[in-house]
Amino acid sequence: MNTYMGAVCDEFSVISRLFLKLDLNLQRETLLHFFDRIRREYPGLRKLRRRDDGGLLLEEEPNDEGSRRWLRVDVGGLRFGQHSPASIEEVHRFGQLVMTQAPYHLTLSEIDYDHQEVIYGFDLEYRGNHDQLVAETLLADQTAIQFLAGGHARHIIDAQPYLGVALTPECDVQAYVEVKSRTSTYEVRNESYEPQPISVYLTVRKYWGIDASHSLDEVLASLFEHADELAREKVVPHFVNPLAAAIASRS
Repeated sequence: MNTYMGAVCDEFSVISRLFLKLDLNLQRETLLHFFDRIRREYPGLRKLRRRDDGGLLLEEEPNDEGSRRWLRVDVGGLRFGQHSPASIEEVHRFGQLVMTQAPYHLTLSEIDYDHQEVIYGFDLEYRGNHDQLVAETLLADQTAIQFLAGGHARHIIDAQPYLGVALTPECDVQAYVEVKSRTSTYEVRNESYEPQPISVYLTVRKYWGIDASHSLDEVLASLFEHADELAREKVVPHFVNPLAAAIASRS
């Protein structure tokens, strides 16, 4: 994968989610027309399956580079994403098609929109205590390290920063960064670790009902713009790169 975002981690993924206030009526004909419209542009989306929660998932088989698109519709809204995209721009194009067609095919209305979000996920594989690595890398110069370190602490078993800011005075556009570890206390206790990803998630979210009306595709474009800027200027240099360097130094 030659995209900048994917070059800084082991696996990069993009997800977008639209949450609705009212349940969708998942009628067979409606959904098939919607999926068929998307498949005209992306014929690789051939695999349709029903999830345990009743939602429907349309997805591609991974290509030679491991890239895979997917589109999911359930009663609470719709989601789409792509694992290991070749570029951010191709995810933008896929998302614009989904968000321009969804209101027409699924009979969506702005009064029903609750919030929409874009998530960038950076996975960094590490065989060791994820929480200790995160604490020593991201929290070492913070006062919180006094709780995590010292004679009273035998092991660090939970260090998962979750930070959020509002990007507008009205707080209707928000951004969050979460660092997700996957080490169990069983692994720490036995000092036997499986290689698993430490994930850094950047979420940019827009709530409806505060400012003037905007279409789904306009909001999506704005969320991608915010996410691209925050990823390049804040999340990659201050979260992803330090964790990647720390992992490399321990390998």
